[in-house]
Amino acid sequence: MRTPFIAGNWKMYKTVAEAVALVRELRGMLDGLEGCEVAVCPPFTALAAVREVLSGSTIRLGAQNVHWKDEGAFTGEISPLMLRELCEYVIIGHSERRQHFGETDEMVNKKLHAALAYGLKPILCVGENLEQNRAGETEAFVSAQVRAAFAGLTAGQASQITVAYEPIWAIGTGVPATGEGANAIIGGVVRRTLAALYGDEVAQGIRIQYGGSVKPDNIAEFMAQPEIDGALVGGASLKASDFAAIVRNGLAAKAGK
Repeated sequence: MRTPFIAGNWKMYKTVAEAVALVRELRGMLDGLEGCEVAVCPPFTALAAVREVLSGSTIRLGAQNVHWKDEGAFTGEISPLMLRELCEYVIIGHSERRQHFGETDEMVNKKLHAALAYGLKPILCVGENLEQNRAGETEAFVSAQVRAAFAGLTAGQASQITVAYEPIWAIGTGVPATGEGANAIIGGVVRRTLAALYGDEVAQGIRIQYGGSVKPDNIAEFMAQPEIDGALVGGASLKASDFAAIVRNGLAAKAGK
């Protein structure tokens, strides 16, 4: 059985002091919660301070990006060698990285290989834009993204990756996909593609999250679906009470309560 996994992507928000205050509040609300894995992904500048606050906590820590080289003349980049001292998870291939910073499928694949080589657990983001969705290209596009990202990875490596299906048209728009629609893509496209690559047993073990305008009042719709194993939460993860409500409501929905 796949353990539900809900992660908060803080994006370019929170100073170090604000990040520390937020995670201290979250510890009081979520520490020790059973049945669901929880992680927060603050900006690079806050990783060390948040790590210290989370010491001994059940809340996990992740970064929002990584370079594929362990060192070198790459001004402004962070390597997996640096991150492994600070965190456990790392988001790779987020649509905002692809859209605003030109990340390609090839770069995403290289980052996955590098992260895994240094013991980091990737959260791989895939998803189509509005035009692709309206043109009926979702299945072909998302499947191609998955195949390109996992190229050259063994079944053992693939099993360490969490996939986040984030339809770009739903991110930050307040217009999420429906639970049924997201479940259809996650099960019928993402997991089916993984099964074609690694076999059904491996595919059934890989956790797949939904992301895109997730809130406390709609998380149950997604988590009640059989193929959806959690959520990658953006804006709603920036307020402790909202993120805690998402985790608790999502866990209750997954448990059928």
